[in-house]
Amino acid sequence: MRNRFVMLTESARAKVNLTLRVLGRRPDGYHELESVVAFAGVADGLTLAPASETALAVTGPRAAECGALGDNLVFRAAHALGERIAGLKSGHFTLDKHLPAAAGIGGGSADAAAALRLLAASNNLPFDDTRIMEVARATGADIPVCVASRACIMTGVGETITPIDLPPLPCVLVNPRVPVATKDVFTALGLKPGQLRTGLSEVLEAIAWPPAKAGFDVWLDALIGGINDLEAPAIRIQPIIADVLAALRATGGVRLARMSGSGATCFGVYSTGGEASAAAAAIRSEHPEWWVEASVLS
Repeated sequence: MRNRFVMLTESARAKVNLTLRVLGRRPDGYHELESVVAFAGVADGLTLAPASETALAVTGPRAAECGALGDNLVFRAAHALGERIAGLKSGHFTLDKHLPAAAGIGGGSADAAAALRLLAASNNLPFDDTRIMEVARATGADIPVCVASRACIMTGVGETITPIDLPPLPCVLVNPRVPVATKDVFTALGLKPGQLRTGLSEVLEAIAWPPAKAGFDVWLDALIGGINDLEAPAIRIQPIIADVLAALRATGGVRLARMSGSGATCFGVYSTGGEASAAAAAIRSEHPEWWVEASVLS
C-alpha cells in the first residue's frame, strides 16, 4: 500500500552551545550539564519521500564524512520510532550534508531530530509526542534539544529543556576540519562516576539568565560571564582549537569567542551581520582549509 503523503523537507540547523557547564558525573556514568543552546542559520537539509521501506541516501559536500548509512542517526531514529508506533508511515530520506561531523555543533543529532519532525508531520503526530521524545533521548543525548531547534537552557544529561527568548546574535562558526570525539573530551575532563565538579554553593549561585525580552547587550554580558568547561580538555586533545579561537579573537568587532560543545567548532559573536561577514571573509582568506560560515544564532 502506498503512503499518502507527499515529499516533505526539513532543515537540520547547527546547534551551538553558547555556554556549557559540567556540574558532575552521575553514578551511571552520564554527565550532568547546564548549557545555553542556540541554533544557527547554517544547516543540513533532509527530505522524506513516500516509499514502502525506510531508506537513506546522503548527498552534499560533507557526504563522505557520514560513515556507514546503517549507523547514521537518521536511520536509527526512524527505525526506533517505527518500533514504537505500529503502522508508522516512513519512506526514503535524502540527507544533504553540509555541517562537519564530530564538530561540537550536533550535526548528526540535528539530522535525526529533523527526521523525527518529518515522521511526525507525515503521521499527524505532535512534535512533543512522548514516543518521539523517548526515541530522541534513546538515540542520542543532543537529539531532544534539536527536535524543537530553538534557543533554550538545557540541563540534566540533555533531557530537560527550557525555552528562552534569545535575541538574534550575528556570529561566525569556524571548524578546522579536525574531528573531535565527544567521548574523548569527557574522558580528558577526568570525572569519575559519582564525582561532582562544582560544589553545592556554586550550583545554587548559578548564573541567572536574562528575563524575556532582554536585549542583545544584556544577553551578551550574561554569556561573557559563562564558560565552556570542555574547552580546555578539547584543546589538550586538538591544540588547533586554540588557533581557531585566536583567529576569531583577532577579527574586528568580535564580542565573544568560545568553543561549542565538545569542539572543535568555535564561534564568535558580533554586533552586526556586516561585522560577522567581514570576519568570516578574513578568516577564510587566512585559512582556506577551514570550514567558516557567517550566520545568526537564535
